[in-house]
This record gives sequence, C-alpha cells and structure tokens, in this order.
Amino acid sequence: MTAVLSADACRTAPIAQVSGSDLLVPLVQGGELPYANFDYAASAPALSQVTDRIAELLPTYASVHRGAGYASRISTLTYENARESVSRFLNCSEDQVVVFTRNTTDSLNLLAQCVPGSTVVLDVEHHANLLPWNDARVVTAADTVEETIERLVAELCTKPAALLAVTGASNVTGEILPIARLTEIAHRLGTRILVDAAQLAPHRRIDLQECGVDYIAFSGHKLYAPFGSGVLAGRRDWLDQAQPYLAGGGAVREVTTTSTEWACAPARHEAGSPNVLGAAAIAAACETLQALDFDAIAEHEKALTEQLTDGLSAIVGVDVVRLWADAPDAVGIVTFTVAGYEPGEIAAFLSAEHGIGVRDGRFCAHPALARLGLSGGAVRASLGLGSSSDDVQRLIDAVKILVSDQRDWNYEKTAGSWNPVPETRSFLVGSDEKAGAAECV
Repeated sequence: MTAVLSADACRTAPIAQVSGSDLLVPLVQGGELPYANFDYAASAPALSQVTDRIAELLPTYASVHRGAGYASRISTLTYENARESVSRFLNCSEDQVVVFTRNTTDSLNLLAQCVPGSTVVLDVEHHANLLPWNDARVVTAADTVEETIERLVAELCTKPAALLAVTGASNVTGEILPIARLTEIAHRLGTRILVDAAQLAPHRRIDLQECGVDYIAFSGHKLYAPFGSGVLAGRRDWLDQAQPYLAGGGAVREVTTTSTEWACAPARHEAGSPNVLGAAAIAAACETLQALDFDAIAEHEKALTEQLTDGLSAIVGVDVVRLWADAPDAVGIVTFTVAGYEPGEIAAFLSAEHGIGVRDGRFCAHPALARLGLSGGAVRASLGLGSSSDDVQRLIDAVKILVSDQRDWNYEKTAGSWNPVPETRSFLVGSDEKAGAAECV
C-alpha cells in the first residue's frame, strides 16, 4: 500500500486503533509477520479507547455501592455511569433497564428464567439462544428469509408464545434478519421479542425505541471490550417479577432469618461484587462506536466483505456459505469450505505459514451447520474495525496457495486437532505452554 491512500483505499484501511494491531507472530518456516486477525466474531480486540479507560480506572478500582471511601465512590459512579452509557447507546425507553452480566450466554440464561411462557426460536441460532429456554418451540429455517418469516408466523399463530428469540446477525454467515419487521409481527400476535445481538451490536446501530425490540443481549468481548462483561437490556416488568438470577448481597432490600425482600432490577439480578472494569469497558466501547458513526463502519465492512467474498469465490474448490438467498444485509462474516481439506487443516495452515487467525469448526451452531450439510464444520473469517484490504488480500492469496498444493509444511491430525509437523513456533507467553481449556466448536 502506498503512503498516500486514495479515497477508495481509505475505505478499506483500518478505521480504528485496536489492541494487537502491531502484533508480530512467528511462522513455522521461520520469520515473523504482522498478525492478520479474522476472528472478530469470536472475540474482538479491545479498542485503544477501552484499554486507555481501564488503565485510567485501575488506581481507583474498588468495591461499589457500599463503600464510603474515595475509591469506592469513584467505582460506584463509574459502574452506574456505565449503565447510563449503555442505555444511551441502545436508546432504551423509560420502562427498559440495563443489567450487567458476564456475556451474551449469561444474559439469555437470565432472561430465560423470567419468561412466563413458551419461547419460539429458529434452529439456526447460536447455542446460547437455542438451549436456555425452558419451553422452547424450535422452528426450522427455510432457504429464504421470506419463507422463514412465514414459518415463524405460522408457529406463533398456531399457539401463542410469550417470547420470540432471534439472532440479530448470524454468527455463521453474518446475515441479518429484518428485526423491525419481526418485532411488528411479534407484537401484533401478542408476543415479545428478544434479539441476540452478540454479532449485530459491534456492526450496526441499535435503537430500541425505533425498532421496538423488547429485550436485547450482547457481549463486551465482541464489542471491542474483552473484559468478561455482558448486557441484558429490556422491559423491566418480567425482570422485576422473576426470582433473582443469583441470590446474594446487593440483590436485596432487607433480609431476616425468615424472609427476604428482593430489590428491583437491575440490582435484583446483579448479586455479588460486580465487574466494574468490565462494565466501564463496555461503556467506553459504546461511546467510541457511536463517535465513529455506524454508517462508516457498515461501509468499511461492506467493501472488505465484498473483496473477500469475490476473491474466495473465484478460487476453484472454494465454496462460500450462506443461510438465506435473500438476506437483506450482512455483517462482516465470510464462512467457507475448501474441497479436499478439513476446516481444521485449513486454519492450521493459514496460521502456521501466513500468520492469519480464523475460526474453524461448527461455531456453537451445530443445527445450523447440519442444515447446511456441513456437519464436519467450516472456516469462518470475520472482519472488524481493525481489518484492512491488505489483510483480506493476504487471506485470499494464502487460500490460493493451499488449493494449488504449494504449502511449505506438512500437517497431521492428532487428538482431533490439526498441527504443523514439526511445530517450530513457541506458544510460551508467561504461562505453561501445555495449558489449555475446553472450547466451543
């Protein structure tokens, strides 16, 4: 890329500073390359404004709500101001409340215990929006959005439901459902609507008063604030009437040995010492995203997504995956397969020889992948504020090398995982290199 960018080129340069943008990663064949991050849909890197805010708060980090000390009062103000920032970000109405949680999964499980009836969901949902509901009625998605909506309407008309729970943007393909239209349909049929916005919130403006959505859930770690905090926002009546999500300090007004008077939401569902830094991180991310302008974010992603989709589609043997033929819009997620290669092998090659990070597997959406005939999984490349056209071209060129069988290294599958043989890179970064954790596939 030249030092002076044209107007078109500027659209596909990174539009925000994110942590890890200067990270150099080792290659198995020797040398290093700047890390090309295509795993934003799993966990987005923190915005620089977020890390700056956390560093600013650390010296006064303390317990909230019940401390008279200076640091505690600062932390209390920080925590409640964060709630207000998120409420403004979503444009919540007066009867909607913001509850801080651990992540989207936590938010949905919280709401699930508050729903006074059955919940209708699609089979293509992330497991977090498929598994928690106590009385779930699963509708099979069709090949088009229009027919899928018809099936949802038919289900809601056949038997009333308390809640319709839908994804805002598919974590498999990025495709966006017409949320305002679904909200109007649900309300007309006496049903409330929940939107799993884990993939939508980082990419599109969400205005709860404008679209009419009753409940929304998203994660900080996908919103450029990876510090273990999430949000459930929505109408307070169900939240006030339900049993507390956790029983403990902070969720109560008065306790005796024989009775308990619970607080109203949000305190009702935030027992224990809250994640003050996590809430502040989400708030900083919300404020930064609003200042960046979501139209600019959408244009940036559209340019990069088209470049990636066109580039991959032109390679013989590569198939780009879609759920619906008529999806009106999509965020920056491109999922694909390469004939003759397992997804894990592709991901291992991209990482080991090209310094590219993608996600492979079934993305915690097993029924969706099975419906697409991809029970063995696929490769997901997801884009974000720190992505550039150079990164995209690097991924396209690497896949071309793979397909032309010009790899420099051999790869073997052991214990279900693909790895380069021999592995020459060190993964020892301040901890036991052999340590690992179970991960959703």
